[in-house]
Amino acid sequence: MANVNIKINGQPIAVAEGITILDACKQAQINIPTLCKHPDLLPWASCGLCIVKTEGSPKMFRACAAPVAEGMSVITHDPEIMKVRKTTLELILSRHPNDCLKCGRNQNCELQRLSAEFGIREVPYEMNLRDLPLDESTTSLVFEPEKCILCGRCALVCQNMQNVWALEFLGRGFETRIAPAADTALADSPCVKCGQCSAHCPVGAIYEKDETSKVWEKMCNDCDVFPVVQIAPAVRVAIGEAFGYEPGEISTGKLYAALRRLGFKAVFDTNFSADLTILEEGTEFVSRFTKNEQLPLITSCCPAWIDYLEKYDHDMIEHFSTAKSPQEMMGAMIKTYYAQREKIDPAKIYSVSIMPCTAKKFECQRNDDMFSSGFQDVDVVLTTRELARMIKQAGIDFANLPEDHADEILGEHTGAGTIFGNTGGVMEAALRSAYFLITKEDLKDVNLTPVRGLDGVKEATIDIKGTKVNVAVAHGLVNVEFVLDKVRAALAKGEKSPYDFIEVMACRGGCIGGGGQPYGATDEIRAKRIAGLYKDDTQLKLRCSHHNPMITQIYSEFLEKPGSHKAHELLHTSYVPRKLYNK
Repeated sequence: MANVNIKINGQPIAVAEGITILDACKQAQINIPTLCKHPDLLPWASCGLCIVKTEGSPKMFRACAAPVAEGMSVITHDPEIMKVRKTTLELILSRHPNDCLKCGRNQNCELQRLSAEFGIREVPYEMNLRDLPLDESTTSLVFEPEKCILCGRCALVCQNMQNVWALEFLGRGFETRIAPAADTALADSPCVKCGQCSAHCPVGAIYEKDETSKVWEKMCNDCDVFPVVQIAPAVRVAIGEAFGYEPGEISTGKLYAALRRLGFKAVFDTNFSADLTILEEGTEFVSRFTKNEQLPLITSCCPAWIDYLEKYDHDMIEHFSTAKSPQEMMGAMIKTYYAQREKIDPAKIYSVSIMPCTAKKFECQRNDDMFSSGFQDVDVVLTTRELARMIKQAGIDFANLPEDHADEILGEHTGAGTIFGNTGGVMEAALRSAYFLITKEDLKDVNLTPVRGLDGVKEATIDIKGTKVNVAVAHGLVNVEFVLDKVRAALAKGEKSPYDFIEVMACRGGCIGGGGQPYGATDEIRAKRIAGLYKDDTQLKLRCSHHNPMITQIYSEFLEKPGSHKAHELLHTSYVPRKLYNK
């Protein structure tokens, strides 16, 4: 791409032709304030904070959407620009509640930060709040439209990144607002609870349903309870961000230690049940593949994707793996196998799950299969953000904690379980073991790099001793239909599916970019978190799920074999077509 020569505040700089003024200013180490712009989204210039001037023109341009041009001389800061930006912020604040101390985004709010930077001490305009009701209708998210600043990020994410269309703009002019589609409750909209709206909201207008008080209540006041916890793969490379660590830094040992100090009597690792998932899902794939029946097999570990499938793609239900997610497999094993081995009444076990995902809160009550132990298998789900708050509330010095270990039962895991946390990881882990299940030999090189990376759709052909396995990996729900439409087209013609195995994760980057992870995720941060998981994978002695000795033990002592009747009772689920709107 050709370069153009421009000036920014009098300083010459060469930048790529076609980029925006905002991006050019970043290259020149000049920060321009924005509220509507996010690196994941195309610019649409709604907030008006990023205005700049060019020499020789009386107009002001919105830098996020205005492209550079040869010879352009940009002015990013002068008294008039500063006044307009401050006025814009004051107008936004005049329609925004000033209850920062009670807001979940307090000290982590983009509007709060900009107001401080501009030295706003009072709002010179009459407060005009809209008196919009709180929406707590879903099990996962809370929508507080009174705090919405109409930046549009949530709607753009929901529509353009996720293809869900649960949020939209309603009304015109001064009455414009963001609301669930059809102006219904969020639970009655097409929402799949992925939480990407909350992850991209710059303020506290939409956030995870906080259930930390439930856990504190059980941990502190119920002496007849046996609290246990599991942690998902992606949490270990993101939780540290809440305590000043770089994204991707592995904090597994400190996590174990912090959870024990919080009062959990047993600490398990969801990486173990990810290994268990691979044995069940891998066996299911090998059975279908060798018989050439009901291909492709589509992964089922992402609850937002399950919700999406049942609403939008239920014609594909017969292709969906029946294997539960690692979270739910762990929940079932805790209240059956673990309870029996340790002689603990499962009715007294309080099973907490730490997940990077808001949809996991929905998943633990999704249908009767989530009660396969005779009890609710997972009692409550906390996001990475919720756990970080609990650690801080308990006064735990996370950075200086000594390394600890998970419980041996349901804690031992392989690298394959670790990489479940990123896009392509489930596919790679499954193929490492599928190769063994088909050939009875291990792969010489377990690094299946074609399925790695942040491309929205990744396609690859894996050679299993002369047998070709065609796979696809999609992340970000907007990319799913491209893959499924190719399958539909082939099957409609009576042809073989172009893919044998498909992995889908609802969130960009997979679980490392989940809706419950620390705020501020960009592709740069996602890449660092992914690198952290692959680093963890390579550092582990065992890297294939079928090598996990605890997996071997649980089958020999309890589950019999992958795909057994007992395994299906405890570790598998079913799906039903559902309406986009519940009413």
